[in-house]
Amino acid sequence: MSENFAAPVAALLTAGIVSTAVQLLTGKKIAAIILGLEALTCGFIPLFFCALPLMLYDALWEKKWWLVLPAMTVLSRMDSLTVSQCMISVAGIIVSVIVYMRVSKLEETVGKLISLRDEITEKNIQLTKQNFRLAQAQDNEIHLATLKERNRIAREIHDNVGHMLTRSLLQAGALLIVNQDETMKEPLESLKSTLDSAMTSIRESVHDLHDDSIDLKGIIEESVQAVDNRFAIHLDYDLSENIPGKIRLCIAGIIKEGLSNTVKHSNGNTIRIVLREHPGFYQMMLEDNGSCTQIQESGIGLKNMRDRVESVGGKISFTASQKGFCIFMSISKQQGE
Repeated sequence: MSENFAAPVAALLTAGIVSTAVQLLTGKKIAAIILGLEALTCGFIPLFFCALPLMLYDALWEKKWWLVLPAMTVLSRMDSLTVSQCMISVAGIIVSVIVYMRVSKLEETVGKLISLRDEITEKNIQLTKQNFRLAQAQDNEIHLATLKERNRIAREIHDNVGHMLTRSLLQAGALLIVNQDETMKEPLESLKSTLDSAMTSIRESVHDLHDDSIDLKGIIEESVQAVDNRFAIHLDYDLSENIPGKIRLCIAGIIKEGLSNTVKHSNGNTIRIVLREHPGFYQMMLEDNGSCTQIQESGIGLKNMRDRVESVGGKISFTASQKGFCIFMSISKQQGE
């Protein structure tokens, strides 16, 4: 009785081991060889025909259903199998085909869902980037509109209030000259002093509005575009919009002067501009790749740059080498306030 059970159990275990190996080696030639050999074994050991449903499922999964055809050699020894074994094997084959079709459809559906998920994720990322760019563009438009409005207000104050105060000052001065009444001299001098203070205050306000309305990035980009085509320019701009007006003017002036000197004197073909804002200071570097071994600070250009930077409490250095000429500037935020 035990011998009757030993053979089926051995066949079942062998089929399970072979199926596991094929699943682990799926897509490789060795998997197809193992399946073919197992199918061929059915001609020598008819009992292995009972494992044909599992072999067929593995062959279908490998997209090589014909690998089980060697199992048909068992037909010459069908008398070794019982009717129930044959019926169970045929039923198993049908079930294997049905299960494979269901699993294939499930895999296809899962693949489509994964593809759809990836597509949605990619579109969400693109939408997020687009929204960010739109918000950035909107902020830039608002900033530019604010700068234009400040410029307009500064012009209005200068053209209207400034001219009226200037006329009032001239009238007060004329009255002081023609006045013969000593009792009116002190009030007229007080009036002229008040008008002088008002004029000074108006001038400072106009200058502050004008300086704050400077679009530093726009000025730098315009300066870069005006440079000779023989230079490839790399601009790395990382400054906030809350920079004091006098520092904006200083940075813009240094870059314009530096670009002008590079175009005139450099024999290189690349210019690199780096602008950084740190917690305690602003930093700027402008360098080219032309060969330069000597610096002549007797020229007015470098002197103007040094004076401009020192006027806002900053420091500037000029470095020349065979690798190029470099202008390095740093301005403390406390000094620039």
